[in-house]
Amino acid sequence: MKYDVIVVGAGHAGIEASLAAARMGKRTLLLSMLAENVGATSCNPAIGGLAKGHLVRELDALGGEMGLITDASGIQFRILNATKGPAVRGSRAQIDMDRYRIIARNIILKTPNLELVQETVESLVFEGDTVVGVMSDLHNRYEASRVILATGTFLNGVVHIGEATKSSGRYGEFSAEHLSCSLQEKGLRIGRLKTGTCPRIDSSTIDFSVMERQAGDALPSPFSFRTPREQFAKEKQQLPCYIAYTNETTHSIIENNFHRAPLFTGQIEGVGPRYCPSIEDKINRFRDKERHHLFIEPQTADNTECYINGMSTSLPPDVQQKMVHSIKGMESAKIVRYGYAIEYDYVDPTELQHSLETKKIRHLYLAGQINGTTGYEEAAAQGLMAGINAALSLENKAPLILRRDEAYIGVMIDDLVTKGTKEPYRMFTSRAEYRLLLREESADVRLTPYGYELGLIDDAAFQASQKKKQQIRDGFALLQRMELTPNKTFIAFLESMGEEKITDKVRATQIVARKSFTLEKLIKLAPELARYDSYIQNEILVEAKYERYVQKQYDDIERLKKYLHVKIPSDFDFRSVKGLSCEMIEKFEHFNPPTLQAASQISGVTPAAIEILQIYIKIGKGAS
Repeated sequence: MKYDVIVVGAGHAGIEASLAAARMGKRTLLLSMLAENVGATSCNPAIGGLAKGHLVRELDALGGEMGLITDASGIQFRILNATKGPAVRGSRAQIDMDRYRIIARNIILKTPNLELVQETVESLVFEGDTVVGVMSDLHNRYEASRVILATGTFLNGVVHIGEATKSSGRYGEFSAEHLSCSLQEKGLRIGRLKTGTCPRIDSSTIDFSVMERQAGDALPSPFSFRTPREQFAKEKQQLPCYIAYTNETTHSIIENNFHRAPLFTGQIEGVGPRYCPSIEDKINRFRDKERHHLFIEPQTADNTECYINGMSTSLPPDVQQKMVHSIKGMESAKIVRYGYAIEYDYVDPTELQHSLETKKIRHLYLAGQINGTTGYEEAAAQGLMAGINAALSLENKAPLILRRDEAYIGVMIDDLVTKGTKEPYRMFTSRAEYRLLLREESADVRLTPYGYELGLIDDAAFQASQKKKQQIRDGFALLQRMELTPNKTFIAFLESMGEEKITDKVRATQIVARKSFTLEKLIKLAPELARYDSYIQNEILVEAKYERYVQKQYDDIERLKKYLHVKIPSDFDFRSVKGLSCEMIEKFEHFNPPTLQAASQISGVTPAAIEILQIYIKIGKGAS
């Protein structure tokens, strides 16, 4: 039982890791506690969202599977923040969670070089400081040259529902109670985190007529660049979601039972996600709010069971019943599954290299919630990178390390390994300093060449991305060449579109950059662009609108590259540098970077801080 790569855990990280390794020609074993739950969506029945959608698009561009499975199993598709700037929009899809799981499992079973085995990993097998395999609960020893741990919430997982606790990795499934010991014995720092989920409701007992209906987009966009867009938009059948609200009665029920909430009694010790708090935490922290949104989401295409997004809780069952029944439209709702909190072990991600290989244990890679992240999308992206880098390592090739200026995946991994996390890490657009360059729609142009070189993207998808890149470039160049003069004919043309007149000769890109300028107006201004599909037209419009800002970000990147090789003197006094914030000084003193390159890779360090440092180093100031 000898393999090239062993992947432990078949959640979203494990799926992407095992598929990447196998597709790169490595004999791969995927170990799962329960084969039927490969790809299970343990929490909300949705993929994507703000910044999370970027991650899914990026892993798709690299050859990952999540986007394709989402397109096949999706039951509603929406673009979030559609009225805001293109850098902060996010794709989100409700999925049929049963179909998602079945599709994922079948892909795993049909992939060459990949075996799926249902066993629990009890411990790792070492030779010195190198991992060489795993031992299962059935006393089977599986050997491998590389091991990837994608254990989700299963490491010493404990479920909390009111005063009741239960050892579980997910409700109804065993936890992995011994694997953490193998990691601790090798000196890895282990912490404790917490996450949770909400009650699930029998859909037939909900009165949707008194709730706000929330439909999908009229022309839904697929997640995968490999899904035919026009056909998808025409044929995809969608279901609505609904919006409900908590009220004063709900809040009182929860508040009157704080003394029974594991979150407040000390029963739960792990730190929960700040940006996805439980309902009891929201009521405690925001008691002045009159109401909180609840999103009632179907879990399958049959819509027999609904997920109450916004009501994650670990309160006792009787309290959950009362608070659910206090919601308008759910007075007679029947709870199918109660909400619960789960605590689990994670590894401090500063124990990792950027390749996701651990620093203290050779050939061991970690991906997903074991690294302190939360969310299917964050996990899947890490899994893909761990699988890729494990396979590259077997070929004695350099790992694929995505930079912060070329992928949200690069931002996330850099944040984790340089800064670490004390709470479940979630991706946000605000974490990416070059987010104008990292738009969802540009993910294939940015990253498909990597996937193609690795053998994870086929010729057709690669050629499509190259064609798209060239069309955008040609369309933008056309606008740059167009010179518009303030003659009567053109002024009248502008007025016919409701646009202000010009007084001097300008390039077309300057007109298109106006906030009021739409895609419809763009085609009137440059009819030659009508030959491109709407997605290409929209990207040309975005490139023109944000030309000045995009160029500034490119200039910042190039300027940084020129002096990142500069060494920082070992006795450099960061506190002597005027213009550095206290936060920047603390980061530099803590990490003591040897070069500006190393300094730039510290999470949260700004390009401006690096520029100030290089000036002080150049003129010889700052040395003690």
